[in-house]
Amino acid sequence: MNIHEYQAKNLLRENGVPVPEGRMIRKSEDAIEAAKSIQEATGTNTWAVKAQIHAGGRGKGGGVKIAKSLEEVKEYAGNILGMNLVTHQTGKEGKEVHRLLVEEGIYYKGESEPAEFYMGVLLNRNSGKNIIMYSTEGGVDIESVAENTPHLIFKEEIHPGLGIQMYQARKIAFNLGLNGNAFKEMVRFVIKLYRAYLNTDASLIEINPLFKTSDNKILAADAKINLDDNALFRHKSYQDLRDTTEEDPAEVEADKNNLNFIKLDGNVGCMVNGAGLAMATMDIIKLSGGDPANFLDVGGSANAQTVEAGFRIILKDPNVKAILINIFGGIVRCDRVAKGVTEAFKALGEIHVPVVVRLQGTNAEEGKKLIDESGLQVKSAITLQEAADGVKELV
Repeated sequence: MNIHEYQAKNLLRENGVPVPEGRMIRKSEDAIEAAKSIQEATGTNTWAVKAQIHAGGRGKGGGVKIAKSLEEVKEYAGNILGMNLVTHQTGKEGKEVHRLLVEEGIYYKGESEPAEFYMGVLLNRNSGKNIIMYSTEGGVDIESVAENTPHLIFKEEIHPGLGIQMYQARKIAFNLGLNGNAFKEMVRFVIKLYRAYLNTDASLIEINPLFKTSDNKILAADAKINLDDNALFRHKSYQDLRDTTEEDPAEVEADKNNLNFIKLDGNVGCMVNGAGLAMATMDIIKLSGGDPANFLDVGGSANAQTVEAGFRIILKDPNVKAILINIFGGIVRCDRVAKGVTEAFKALGEIHVPVVVRLQGTNAEEGKKLIDESGLQVKSAITLQEAADGVKELV
């Protein structure tokens, strides 16, 4: 589950990770009050006004502004709230901004030059260990750094039984070129950040930029946290962090119907029971000359209701030119799925895209017979090759 920056910073703050003082607002008229509250708490005379959407590149799209007066805070808040923010991650359609983070300014003069770093905590699936990935090149796209200057990216693996060690945190601070108080602050930051990663059951924590102020404080100037959906049962309050307005409506509807759905960019919708079979089905679609429009796993208990919900979700995509239903009858019987398909067709009325239904396993022949005798404009198949040929004819 992805969350907003201000929510991520609240979680970091709860775990002792230093972040700038900030307030989230939904209305531009609340901006000055938020800025004054931050000024009272920190003494700052500058503020960052930041759009809150689930996408990176907000600054380049005009969604992050530095205000040097209360009047500018109000002006920027009015300009950003309600704007359609387009970044390299939103696509050309962009996202409407409904929330703002007003935050203390951290760029100020002091005893040393400020610096921006990058730091991320995630799982290395190859080794089965968590890693801290970090770089001196903060504030820019880390993908570009990895591609153009890979020697500037460092990785520190953490043993799952031992946890992070002090020597590892010191090594990270050293590789970032720090010394004195900044070195000590970075060591403490790294320890607390890794513990926050574990405590929140995150699948990713990314700080970019990780900021060293001119008086040698270390702060998470930006924060991205992805929470592991499979661990949400251990954090009941995290459900309140979900913002469905930032998610694809089809994926939200699928979640309500207990369907595993991911939207893709292709032209052939697919409905399958089982994640492995779904992956194979997408391969079939590619081999047949099409492109999968989605990943949709209806699970092991497909029935008329789940099939109907699956149809509704797939048909909302205007790019879908055909649908392939690929069911292996193990736990669920193929004749039961076939009946679900026919009932779903009747409930939905006329479906304007061609459909191929491939059934294999328990009662596959009976299921095929039900489809063939239904009078519906549905092409049935038993083997993978038949399904592939059926899709090839359609696309």
